Amino acid sequence: MTSNYINVNGIRLHYMEEGEGELVILLHGFPEFWYGWIKQIPVLSKQYRVVAPDMRGYNLSDKPKAVSAYSIEILAKDIAELIKGLGAEKAIVVGHDWGAAVAWAVASYYPELVKKLAILNVPHPEEMSKALKGFNWAQLKKSWYIFFFQIPFIPEMSIGSEVFFIRTFRGMCMNKDAVSAKDIQEYVKAYQNPGSARATLAYYRSAFRNVFSQKPLPKIKVKVRMLWGEHDRALGKELTYNTKEYCENELEIFYDSTSGHFVQHDNPTWVNQKLLEFFEAE
Repeated sequence: MTSNYINVNGIRLHYMEEGEGELVILLHGFPEFWYGWIKQIPVLSKQYRVVAPDMRGYNLSDKPKAVSAYSIEILAKDIAELIKGLGAEKAIVVGHDWGAAVAWAVASYYPELVKKLAILNVPHPEEMSKALKGFNWAQLKKSWYIFFFQIPFIPEMSIGSEVFFIRTFRGMCMNKDAVSAKDIQEYVKAYQNPGSARATLAYYRSAFRNVFSQKPLPKIKVKVRMLWGEHDRALGKELTYNTKEYCENELEIFYDSTSGHFVQHDNPTWVNQKLLEFFEAE
């Protein structure tokens, strides 16, 4: 893998790259960084040019201070400019958690740049918005951390430590050995970069401030495949049921009964297989 930087949308993004061929963009979620795809990159890069960026605010990428710099429109534009900056006409876009939310937006706002869209364990943003605004109590209970993250200063002190990552991955993964001690240290190291905690929390703060004013996303025009770990403690499986409403093209949803929220860690063999099948299908 090679480490590179690129200027997009007024900031500098760091990314890792491996392989040759058709471009595949892997977008990580919270609280990870490009390393969240460490079990996918070696497999996918045998057939594809795989690029895994640190999303804005994470690890070695720039960390704007303003919460407004983390709106979904800005985050999507980062990735659109990344695709163009890498010299590709189109890319297969894959996202998990916040990376999946951004991936939905990229495919909505920039359909000309996206060949296919693969989503891991995040519903379409409209379904998440409906759940929060419509007082879906089961989901609101699961989303307690979103409200905690709105508190000034205190959340910054609670994330990024070794204990935080151990609790996060052991609590959210069905396979307690899915994330190793070495992996934990990689995440801890990434959060030692100044401003990391504040910047990563800005995703939640921006979304919360805009939950009632956010305009609906344009419908997805490309083919979509969703992979979902059924034991997700943060997001209810029922949030996937209406996804077809937002997709004009083919939609497939596959559920894995052995995985939790971090499905790419819990069952990487299954995820890699399902992604490659999707990439290769006409």
